[in-house]
Amino acid sequence: MTRNRSRDCVQMGLSKLKGLSAIRRCVAQHLRVLGFGATLSCLLAIPPAAQAKDTLIWLLRDLPPLTIFDGPQKSQGVIDRFLPVLIASMPEYQHTTFRVNRARGMQMLLEPSFTCDPSLLWSPERAKHITYSIAAYRVLGNGIVIRHADRGALAPFIIDNSVDLAQLLAHQDKKLGVVAERSYGQVVDRLLQRAPSNSLSAHYGNDALGSLLQMQRLGRLTALLGYWPEIRYQAQQQGISPDELEFYAIRGTDKYQSIHIACSDTEQGRQAITHINTILRGPGQTRLVELYAQWLDPQMRSEYLEDARKFFRNETP
Repeated sequence: MTRNRSRDCVQMGLSKLKGLSAIRRCVAQHLRVLGFGATLSCLLAIPPAAQAKDTLIWLLRDLPPLTIFDGPQKSQGVIDRFLPVLIASMPEYQHTTFRVNRARGMQMLLEPSFTCDPSLLWSPERAKHITYSIAAYRVLGNGIVIRHADRGALAPFIIDNSVDLAQLLAHQDKKLGVVAERSYGQVVDRLLQRAPSNSLSAHYGNDALGSLLQMQRLGRLTALLGYWPEIRYQAQQQGISPDELEFYAIRGTDKYQSIHIACSDTEQGRQAITHINTILRGPGQTRLVELYAQWLDPQMRSEYLEDARKFFRNETP
């Protein structure tokens, strides 16, 4: 009787087994009754869909307008809306999301794990240890944000409506707020690395930018470094009207920056990036550009869309 039940288990595969616990019971039964050969037959009967999949961990930061954790527009950011589409296009993996700050996210990406960040700037240092996708979409570049009341303090460093960041950082009485562990692009990163330590105020934590905005409001910072759409959004969350703030581009930097999807530099991570590149070359880039454009002022939106179309049209396949 027992041998008959075991033989039935081999023949039916998983048609009547429910979950991995049933599979384990089948295997254990064969080990006791039929031995290793029949156990292998039972395992081979398991269809591929029921076998364990690798788990891809998506690292998410509170980075409006890309990802929004709280507030009236929670989960309505660019990546919030695109990630479910990306996940659905990668059924070969189990997917899970994990909320991190910038420092913790970089730590996890550098570990021998299977983690990916859906919105990361490329840098030479990072590329030594992280594998990147092709450009996923474009965003307006970083700049300097001040309060109207502090315009006089910034005036000596403004040339043709952009800020000479190197000169600003050289004046150690002018404090610039930055988010710790964040890359602001190669040009700006080099300037920050050479800056006197007491000219910078680097803030860690999940609400780093919100804390920096409050420090600026209290007069403890001259200016902030960051993306204008993100700072506008975070200012509103802190009860600060964006109309109280002014944004200036940084002299010598590009108008736009390319954002990539990046994964840990492991075999799993590299395989995932190969699949992600295929998705991006399909409708992915177009969809991401459209989602980002919705966050721009109407007068900036059409220019951005045209510039993005030209960039991706001319990009090497």
